[in-house]
Amino acid sequence: MKNPRRAPIHVKNRKMRQVGDEINLLSESPLYEYRIKNKYFPVVGEGDCNARIMFVGEAPGRNEAKTGRPFCGAAGKVLDTLLAHVGIPRTSIYITNIVKDRPPENRDPLPKEIKIYGPFLDRQIEIMRPKVIVSLGRYAMGYIMKKFVLDSQLEPISRAHGKAYKAKASYGDISIVTLYHPCVAVYNPHNIDNLKKDFEVLTGLNK
Repeated sequence: MKNPRRAPIHVKNRKMRQVGDEINLLSESPLYEYRIKNKYFPVVGEGDCNARIMFVGEAPGRNEAKTGRPFCGAAGKVLDTLLAHVGIPRTSIYITNIVKDRPPENRDPLPKEIKIYGPFLDRQIEIMRPKVIVSLGRYAMGYIMKKFVLDSQLEPISRAHGKAYKAKASYGDISIVTLYHPCVAVYNPHNIDNLKKDFEVLTGLNK
């Protein structure tokens, strides 16, 4: 029997490019003019479209918007350290955000921004069909938990970090993992050991 996750990679890549093209022209986004004014790029996502694990952050920062690549700044360096700690090559995963354009001054994403970009993330999930979705930060956690009808288990990230939840996707059983955003170790390097411990939950899921 064919694995329903394994659509031809060229098909997945083509569909991902289509998502990116639509985001690039998303003039109705409240962040579109800010992007154009600052000559930023939308940050659609990066990685293996056949990946078992998808990481979902919240919104791009300045470095990300300048390059169009997710997690390429200070938080990205922390993420690379955490992935190395659990033996997961960055090239083997897919990384994206809920909001695909940078909010001004790196502020938190607004509900209206999450609402307009959320459907693009939903499509990316359906294209990839990952077995594990990792939320990074409380906004990503809230969106993913609600999307997969885990509202009753939703709690503050101070209690939810490092946990894994079973969920149902349109294509089968999946796991949702809720983690702190790597930026918490940028603001306070002493947090890195706690983040490493949280990331160890992925060891048993990356099979």
